[in-house]
Amino acid sequence: MEDEAFGGNPGAWPLPAAASAEDLWLRAVAAGGLGRYSSALTDLAAVRRLAPRGRLASLACSTHASFLRQLGWHDQARSLDGQAWALSGGSGEAAADALIGLAADALGVGRFAASARALDRASALVAASGVARLPVRLAWVSAELAMVRADGASAVAHAERAVRLAESLGSVRHAAKSAIILAAAHASSGDTDAARVEAGAALTQTQRHGLVPLQWAAACLLADLPSPGGGGEPSQAEITAIRDRAAESVTRWGGVWRSR
Repeated sequence: MEDEAFGGNPGAWPLPAAASAEDLWLRAVAAGGLGRYSSALTDLAAVRRLAPRGRLASLACSTHASFLRQLGWHDQARSLDGQAWALSGGSGEAAADALIGLAADALGVGRFAASARALDRASALVAASGVARLPVRLAWVSAELAMVRADGASAVAHAERAVRLAESLGSVRHAAKSAIILAAAHASSGDTDAARVEAGAALTQTQRHGLVPLQWAAACLLADLPSPGGGGEPSQAEITAIRDRAAESVTRWGGVWRSR
């Protein structure tokens, strides 16, 4: 299940049966990456029944919160990330995940100073945890915070770090999201050509592996970028169609978009 959640086989569906609460959490992560939110939330609820306290309970709350953020519900995600922090005991992988989530939640509602404080607190926990995916997440939110603060150079630097870390992690999903973050960082710094290259590569990768929420994000970004006007790339109409099909698939599989 690790390979489906954090490795090179994120497009597997249907997912294998879970033999433990850990497997249920990993399966929920994998299902969420595909946009299969109803399935993922069912597994997360089962994790909470089997492990009502501690690391897995905290990770289940953080994972649910990440799904809500993907759909635009940052305010609701904050409550779940708060629960994740309380359940984590304030140390280790789960605590770092919760703080990164809280930083992303604060960013999404315009509380930039609070986001920066949460990232500062998370950085020491991430370094101590030894969990390879956490520095990637930390770099994502650091890049996003730099973008909203109009610091394009810092945003690109954080995003490039995420790309390098994701490559060594071996997670297709993390690599695709890192490319999307880098594309957005390039766009924020005014380099729309580089943004389009990164977003286009991410769109291809997400389509190949069925990562529908990230496919939607890449298509949204491409739709907002100026078209180069040359051949060999999807037209704006094609990109918009890809975006809309991805959004419809997410809705069909249990996601509720805030903007819809």
